[in-house]
Amino acid sequence: MARTQRAIVVGAGGIAGAWLPHLKTERVEIAAIVDLDRARAEARIAEYGLQAEPARDLAAALRAHRPDFVVDLTVPEAHCAVTCAALRAGCHVIGEKPMAASMAEARRMVRAAERAGKLYMVSQSRRYNAIHETARRALAKGTFGPLTTVNCDFFLGAHFGGFRDEMDSPLILDMAIHHFDLARFLSGADPVRVWAHEFNPHGSWYKGDVAANCMFEMSNGIIFSYRGSWCAEGCHTSWNGDWRIIGEKGTLIMAQDQPPWGEVVKPAKAFNLPRTKVVPPLAQLKASGQHAALREFLAYLRRGTLPQGECHDNIKSLAMVFGAIESARKGKMISIQLPTPKAHVQQ
Repeated sequence: MARTQRAIVVGAGGIAGAWLPHLKTERVEIAAIVDLDRARAEARIAEYGLQAEPARDLAAALRAHRPDFVVDLTVPEAHCAVTCAALRAGCHVIGEKPMAASMAEARRMVRAAERAGKLYMVSQSRRYNAIHETARRALAKGTFGPLTTVNCDFFLGAHFGGFRDEMDSPLILDMAIHHFDLARFLSGADPVRVWAHEFNPHGSWYKGDVAANCMFEMSNGIIFSYRGSWCAEGCHTSWNGDWRIIGEKGTLIMAQDQPPWGEVVKPAKAFNLPRTKVVPPLAQLKASGQHAALREFLAYLRRGTLPQGECHDNIKSLAMVFGAIESARKGKMISIQLPTPKAHVQQ
């Protein structure tokens, strides 16, 4: 039987509720919950019946408990400091997306993981979704032929209030990371170049640019086209986006969170080639969302299986976000600089 893993959770805000039940299910020993608001940490401990210390000082908690890993549930602006401190203390880290508030910070975190020889994983929860996994398997199997084009539409009228209404790039910074990462997940391709245009539609209740059109040139010549807005009233797409993925033999549709389906063609002498409907079998997952990400992370600690979201890979999705913002601000297509291949990490 694998030994019990000890963890420190940093951040007791709303997202903690998506992690603490799964940490308990996986029998992780939660030694401490660290939050600048000690009362909030105490409330989480009471809520989930934990034998954990409420703390405000991460460094002191690391010294006192010597955890195997740290769960970083802080705001993006704090990810770099928290993750780097945990890595320097010899801990593995799993954290919420986005990896960092800037590419410079993200690169610093990757270097910290390399120096420590520890795993830093970013949870991209939407990868662990039966519908998305079904589509990925069908595309990887070659059912629709070599891919040529990936298209994603995301349109919602989202009246959040609060900080998003004041952000410069609320859509790309706060939401598009999900869709950009899914484009990589579904296609198996990485970004090469991007052209993007951000804008704020008439009648918008946002201060910053809340809509965007982006075109990414991906590896293997695939083009990923993204249209999105958080200021689009009526006829909403899914939060996961509505997708049309085109290969040389056919097209896969994934929309409104319904199981994916598509059509493939047969060679013939005709203006429109004969089409056959394809409905891939729905993938059966043992867990989804953050729970599945945690299980992959623990599988590495216990068996050495490298998970999705390992920092050398996840930084490529973050690079799409900041690449799109840079392109929009400069008004031109830019190249996306990706990191070198991942370094070895220790168990």
